[in-house]
Amino acid sequence: MQENLSTRQRRGLMLAALGVVFGDIGTSPLYAFRECFHGAHGMAPDPPHVLGVLSLIVWSLVVIVSLKYLVFVMRAANRGEGGILALLALAMPETGRAQGVRRGLVLGGVFGAALLYGDGMITPSISVLSAMEGLGVATARFEPYILPAAIAVLILLFSLQRLGTGRVGALFGPVMLMWFATLAGLGLASLVRHPEVLAALNPAHGFHFLCISGRAGFVVVGAVFLAVTGAEALYADMGHFGLAPIRRVWFALVLPALLLNYFGQGALVLGEPAATLNPFFLLAPSWGRYPLVGLATLAAVIASQALISGAFSLTMQAIQLGYLPRLDIRHTSSATRGQIYLPQINWILMLACLGLVAGFRTSSNLAAAYGIAVTLTMLATTALFYFAARRLWNWSRARAALLCGLFGAVELAFFAANMLKIVHGGWFPLIVAAALFAVMTTWKRGRLVLWNRLQKVLLPRDRFFEDIAANPPRRVPGTAVFMAGNPEGTPVALLHNIKHNRILHERNFLLTVVTEEVPRVDPSARVTVELLPSGFQRIVGHYGFMERPDIPLLLAQAPIDGGKLEIAATTFFMSRETIVVNGREKMAGWRKWLFALMSRNAQTATAYFHIPPNRVIELGMQVQI
Repeated sequence: MQENLSTRQRRGLMLAALGVVFGDIGTSPLYAFRECFHGAHGMAPDPPHVLGVLSLIVWSLVVIVSLKYLVFVMRAANRGEGGILALLALAMPETGRAQGVRRGLVLGGVFGAALLYGDGMITPSISVLSAMEGLGVATARFEPYILPAAIAVLILLFSLQRLGTGRVGALFGPVMLMWFATLAGLGLASLVRHPEVLAALNPAHGFHFLCISGRAGFVVVGAVFLAVTGAEALYADMGHFGLAPIRRVWFALVLPALLLNYFGQGALVLGEPAATLNPFFLLAPSWGRYPLVGLATLAAVIASQALISGAFSLTMQAIQLGYLPRLDIRHTSSATRGQIYLPQINWILMLACLGLVAGFRTSSNLAAAYGIAVTLTMLATTALFYFAARRLWNWSRARAALLCGLFGAVELAFFAANMLKIVHGGWFPLIVAAALFAVMTTWKRGRLVLWNRLQKVLLPRDRFFEDIAANPPRRVPGTAVFMAGNPEGTPVALLHNIKHNRILHERNFLLTVVTEEVPRVDPSARVTVELLPSGFQRIVGHYGFMERPDIPLLLAQAPIDGGKLEIAATTFFMSRETIVVNGREKMAGWRKWLFALMSRNAQTATAYFHIPPNRVIELGMQVQI
């Protein structure tokens, strides 16, 4: 579709991509280079070390971001969508084959998704706190106000989420354009004074640095990784803008601006070793530091917005794929379906960010917790890409293993270096990921156990219609829709209605919503209708894992025999299961308790499917697990 866009439209798309996609990686210069010379390792800011660090940063951006993501991984688009769950759907072997591999990939993909929530908590915290610390560089009088200012900005950021990104999204592109232009300008002004730092383009300086630095150099590798955090966002947001605009913006603007700024920071440190305190803000003249703090704060907010929106989208995908219970999802734009707001996730993220800022207090301390979750997510992406490349493009094992082995080796080195951060705060994202992984796998397993239990009490569809034909119940005027999880089975609500009320409506529909392993379903394949005996009709709605079902709209589109349904005159029957934890199912006791708790607190199907609550009758039953 983008091939038919005008030049102006393409430029607009590139500007929008600049504002949404590159915020995280674009704010890395605030802290990445500084952390390489700051902390217990005490790296000396002399030419071998400065050139070595710059060389590692340059080639990390080239190998991880440019090659891995922009050239290879982002080719693996699931109907135009990206992200680890979309890649998981592409990587999985066909049902019935290689089930062990399939299970391993699913667990790896789910754990990678859980890790992204830890990233979504740390990124706003470290970005906003780093920007506020520029006030302390401008003048020591603002030091006591850095922490309160960061907390205030975060509270404001999360409080505005309910309005939706659409209202402020138009400003994101121009602000980030100004940000990257500032990065390039500050770096270039410093670079011309010490152009010898350009020697860092030679990867030999990076190898030499690792050879002479010993364990301290290994610690620095963990700080170097901060320069590439945000690379996953390029892939996750691909569905909003497409591959071409993201590639063009990266190679034409973002990468050159980042390199110029990192080289500028290196040049500044070579000339003024004391500048390692905060080389980014010291690049600016004294009169320009306050405006730079303001611009950095805006850039940090935009970077945070991208991660927060990503967490919302990831949560909706997990709900659709059956890894999380139904939550309140609010659409904040009538024109753009991808703009959503999840209140529970928003406030959880806010509390976590405020706790991180209050607990770690400085961006340097937060940097000690940052990176380990991102490296694990990248490793999971590399593993999934191996299988996706073999399925999508018929790559040989040797070809896929050679490429993924190269990326994996670099990422394993980063992971090993970041493992040293565990005792200094790296435990936080791992605990978050482990807790979410337990929640997601428990919900998936619990739903499977519940499904199997219900199948034992369900009446086969053919048997049901035989009974109806042999013992026809009384018919009453009106229309009834029975929600059914199994397209081939008889809904529990229908059986209970006949058992207790002993009636059937004149028109009866069995409605099933199916989530496909694709981001979005073609509208032409949205709904199918099947005529059944005794005047019943089976309606099946198909949705992708990035779409939220809308039952009234689905029924309005369905080619129903006998005329369209009037929602205001239709009764929806649903079953509601109450989980009782005293059964003999092969499931850990704590998982049973957790599943029952989540089941009780999940959003009702009525609200989730946009069904008018005054048209719903729920029939409950207890299920022991």
